Amino acid sequence: MSFVKSIFLLLWVLLSPSFSPVKAVRDGEVFTEALLMKPLPDQKVLAHFHFQSSTPPTESYGRHHYIFPKSIYQMVQKFKIREMELSFTQGRWNYERWGGMDSISNANAKPPGVELWAEFDVPEYQVDESWKNLTHTLSGLFCASVNFLEDSTSYCAPQWNVSATSGKLRYGTLPREAVCTENLTPWLKLLPCRDKAGISSLMDRPAIYRSYFHSQRLRVKSDEFGSSETRTGLSLEQALTIVLMPNTLSGNLVPPSWSLSSLFGRKVGGICTLSSSSNVYVLFEQSLVSEASEMLEKSEIFMDEGASENPPFEFSVQPSRVIKGTQNLQEAPSFIYEFSLESFNESVPFDLGLHWKKPVSWSSQKTPLHASRFLTGSGNERGAIALLLKRNWDDHSGIIGLEADSCSIGVGVFQVVPWYVKVYYHTLQVFIDGKPTSSVYNIEKISVAPSEDKVSPGMMEIVLRLPCSVNTAALTLEFDKGFLHIDEYPPDANQGFDIPSAIVYFSNVVSNMSFGDNISKQVPLLSMLQENTPVRAYTEVLLVPLTTPDFSMPYNVITITCTVFALYFGSLLNVLRRRAGEEERLVKGKGVKKGPLTLLSRFSAKLRGKPMEETNSSSNSTAFINYKLIAKVVLVVGVAIAWQYFSE
Repeated sequence: MSFVKSIFLLLWVLLSPSFSPVKAVRDGEVFTEALLMKPLPDQKVLAHFHFQSSTPPTESYGRHHYIFPKSIYQMVQKFKIREMELSFTQGRWNYERWGGMDSISNANAKPPGVELWAEFDVPEYQVDESWKNLTHTLSGLFCASVNFLEDSTSYCAPQWNVSATSGKLRYGTLPREAVCTENLTPWLKLLPCRDKAGISSLMDRPAIYRSYFHSQRLRVKSDEFGSSETRTGLSLEQALTIVLMPNTLSGNLVPPSWSLSSLFGRKVGGICTLSSSSNVYVLFEQSLVSEASEMLEKSEIFMDEGASENPPFEFSVQPSRVIKGTQNLQEAPSFIYEFSLESFNESVPFDLGLHWKKPVSWSSQKTPLHASRFLTGSGNERGAIALLLKRNWDDHSGIIGLEADSCSIGVGVFQVVPWYVKVYYHTLQVFIDGKPTSSVYNIEKISVAPSEDKVSPGMMEIVLRLPCSVNTAALTLEFDKGFLHIDEYPPDANQGFDIPSAIVYFSNVVSNMSFGDNISKQVPLLSMLQENTPVRAYTEVLLVPLTTPDFSMPYNVITITCTVFALYFGSLLNVLRRRAGEEERLVKGKGVKKGPLTLLSRFSAKLRGKPMEETNSSSNSTAFINYKLIAKVVLVVGVAIAWQYFSE
């Protein structure tokens, strides 16, 4: 009877209109999903997927979670991670065409391959051990070769250029790591709905991996191990940034029209039921607005049904609201169109489309100085690394907020060099507008950690103070190329060896966007766009050719040695095992020919009553065989003597 009552009670609770399992889960944990689409000047489209999961502190909430991934929570608790970021990137961000002043490029334009940095809340002597265990855990979790970063020659300890640290941060990169679906699938499994529902259902594997650039990023923040009284708990931020080319191309100046189904081959069939907000945003940056200011000002009334204006574009779905924002103290605003997915489901899927009706040409806002890095010198002995900074802006004072005569740009450079590239840091030279200058006037601070052979890489952190009127600035460092043991060469050693990308950031130039309302701060994606973050850029990965041995020589030596030994021992065994008596009888048997002449000679011998005379063929063949054996023995002995002579 009690069992029947419990069943009725359970059914009553589940069917009650006031009960919502999603609401019960959301009381402690929060998950949001968002997608930001942005037209690019070179007729491409930027798609930025943003997911964020957060949970209260363990002391108040407990260890069991409904939304937050258990694997990430256990990893944070085991290794006492304060902050961590892991990225898998294929391709290189084009700072010249796609810009570098917005928050999206600063946070997601990562270097090729794998980049990992983590800050721990453990004693100083346990940091390296925690780092090695973390790399093995991430390697198994994301099916990647992150465990190669456990070697002390693959990571370093930055002081100030990567993140605000207390000396317990480690940084490492794998520039040649290949990125594939094996890395994306575990990343998607961390989402509550995976790729089965919500915005993540757009992530079609062929569409992602045929893109010009894609970078998947995972960032974890935790304040559970600190002594602060106001703890917020754990937060997990997952972002996937893709640059796609629409299939529909229009005229030369008319941007191509696109839709979600044409870019990804799928539509959104509703929201993820565990998500507290599911929105899609379309961003029109300042430079695009300034080029078509008259048209985009009219787009503010685009939501009105009775609008008779003719904007340069139109959406296939009516936007929920239009957010007007300003960036970097510029007069031209930026517009963000928000589309809510609450009213869409499987029967009425969401398929946003953008159709351009008028030609518009613009360029994205670039960083103050464009950074590029290259190698100088020739040969396999020595060379030099050069970092070139070229001016992008005509007037820096408008952004920095200072007078043109007194303003300066703070440029920080963080560079890691493998141990086999032996850099001489005392050869550092600074060139301003092509002229060498004293480093005392331009270097604000510098930190150098020389490399140690087969123990640790070289690291340089430097902050330059350059005048706003500078056109070009260059840094050069000389180095010698080291020698590796044959066991230390990779399988593709002739391709060259990689020097990881250098990080260049501008300390007094920040990227932020202000919307002027408090509602935008409640959405994690819009809140990220409003953060004051220093502008950052990554340089190219350098390829250094080192002295490489001829790996085919061992094969050649083994082949000729085996051939000589086969000839020697084969001939020797043939001579030792041969039986001369059996060969003579065999030759005699073969020498007697039963032809017509033999029969006639036998018949005539019987008539005369005399025996048949044996021919000298057997004796001659025996003598020939003896000479042949002697010649073989002499040849074998000669080969053995020659081998002994040359081997000594």
